[in-house]
Amino acid sequence: MEQYLYPILFFLGLGALIGILLTVASKLLFVKTDETVEKISEALPGANCGGCGYSGCEGYAEAVAKGLAPTNLCKPGGKDVTVKISAVMGVEAVETEREVAFVRCNGNCEATEDKFAYIGSRSCSAVEKFYSGKGKCSAGCHGFGDCAAVCDNNCISIVNGVAVVDPRGCMGCGKCVKACPNQLIILKKESKRYAVRCSSTDNGKTTRSVCKNGCIACGLCVKKCPNNAIVLNNNHAEISPSLCTDCGICAEVCPVHCIAAVGLCK
Repeated sequence: MEQYLYPILFFLGLGALIGILLTVASKLLFVKTDETVEKISEALPGANCGGCGYSGCEGYAEAVAKGLAPTNLCKPGGKDVTVKISAVMGVEAVETEREVAFVRCNGNCEATEDKFAYIGSRSCSAVEKFYSGKGKCSAGCHGFGDCAAVCDNNCISIVNGVAVVDPRGCMGCGKCVKACPNQLIILKKESKRYAVRCSSTDNGKTTRSVCKNGCIACGLCVKKCPNNAIVLNNNHAEISPSLCTDCGICAEVCPVHCIAAVGLCK
């Protein structure tokens, strides 16, 4: 009996000693959690989208708690989250406006054509990397949906060969912006409705030869805008959000209908 008793007692004693050491170590090595970070994290939606410029919600919460970031960077959370975080930090909430994604291309299947029959990986990044795109317009949407694949809200779809964003579901995280290899997607303030649905910087003749819906830099929008909110830059019309009043005159006079309201397709 004794030959079993001593080993059992030894292991019981060893287990108790290890337990005591672990308890002491946990007390000595305990790192107190910053309550401010916890409260900010609780206010955040937990999307971890990176739209704030940080790795995720926890990283942003830590930056705000240390005074390294403003309280209004959470795009998915919008105004409500900004108010909550500002309350935690004891500062006044800075007004923030919701942003939505906008695809700067309207080169659908009726407006443009492919320059070759592509049979490779159904990926915008792949066709851009290996073949500089499959379409005649090098600045156009490849239509394979890399942007849709990263959209957590499923608000991007490929319609007639072009990515289209449903602004009602867009949380402005910016994942689609990063996913597009042709840099066709931008984030716009929701209140600023009008934008140019084209990214081509070719001259008007070249653009027209590859896409019927592309900006031909005719300048009509520039001439007709009552607020001087539009300029031609590198053969491309650009609208200044700070000057635009959303009167819609630019969209009415554009001969190729490449200017339109966010979320609307002509």
